[in-house]
Amino acid sequence: QVQLVESGGGLVQAGGSLRLSCAASLRTFSRDTMAWFRQVPGKERELVASIMSSRFTNYADPVKGRFTISRDNAKNTVYLQMNSLKPEDTTVYYCAARDPVLSTEYTYWGQGTQVTVSS
Repeated sequence: QVQLVESGGGLVQAGGSLRLSCAASLRTFSRDTMAWFRQVPGKERELVASIMSSRFTNYADPVKGRFTISRDNAKNTVYLQMNSLKPEDTTVYYCAARDPVLSTEYTYWGQGTQVTVSS
């Protein structure tokens, strides 16, 4: 059974930093596209950042220059380094994975980790 387990969320003051981790039990991890999403209640889920097997990365405009996504294929783990956090970054962050050979949609999801940024 595939599992994505996020960790690293918490409470931080505005301007601070957090690093989220997502450990994935995926046999195809090294070729999978990994991503971080977030969803504020009442709004659509937002792609925050993604990273391909080639390590090509993509970021949502609101987080460009502040967040960095990376991956460690030896550990089957993807990270999201979040710097210069703002109160509007407060929400639940989800890790997701897809095999680009099989799907254009993200197939696997974690349970989410709460990030709260105080002003």
